Amino acid sequence: MKKITVLLAEDHTIVREGFRKMLELEDDIEVVGEAQDGRQAVALVNKLRPAVVLMDIAMPLLNGLEATRQALKAVPATKVLILSAHSDDAYVTSATESGASGFLLKQTSAYDVCRAIREVNNGKTFFSASISRRQDRLRPQTPDREGLFHKKAAQLTSREMEVLQLIAEGKANKETASELGISMKTVEKHRENLMSKLDIHDTAGLTRYAISAGIIESSVQLTIV
Repeated sequence: MKKITVLLAEDHTIVREGFRKMLELEDDIEVVGEAQDGRQAVALVNKLRPAVVLMDIAMPLLNGLEATRQALKAVPATKVLILSAHSDDAYVTSATESGASGFLLKQTSAYDVCRAIREVNNGKTFFSASISRRQDRLRPQTPDREGLFHKKAAQLTSREMEVLQLIAEGKANKETASELGISMKTVEKHRENLMSKLDIHDTAGLTRYAISAGIIESSVQLTIV
């Protein structure tokens, strides 16, 4: 039997270990790697080419949504299941627009996680039951505000998304430059481009946008008012 190879991308070690132990009980699933941030996840997808990635939405350095975009651009055959503690419509829409094949709440049962892995490996989609019900109910009337978020987000380059995440996480320009291996001048130019494209002209506004669009989870920043 050919096993379904899985990469675990989750920044909390105890959660990652829990998923690994759970999946190791399945005869047809094999965990081939673990990533603790989004950049490492992209690198491991390139190296290991797993069939399925369980991708946390809120990770340091590169969030799960942008990591999904970059990973699928590099290895289109890989399927991604987004994991989150939150089921906000903006997060779910951002996940599907990033190319994810499904969205699982972290309180999902072990049975459904394994079922989701098998489903997406077979080319299908899988969403936690509560999300599926809500998406079916809301699909005919997508709110204008949410549509505007995603229209704007689609205009951003991968590098701008990375800079936006670091800004929203409270990183100064110097820290952002160091994290991304670029100059301060380049960071400042990306910040200018973000403000221009999003028509937002302060850091607090960029952070609120990042939360609303599902680029970071609301728990990442607790001080923005």
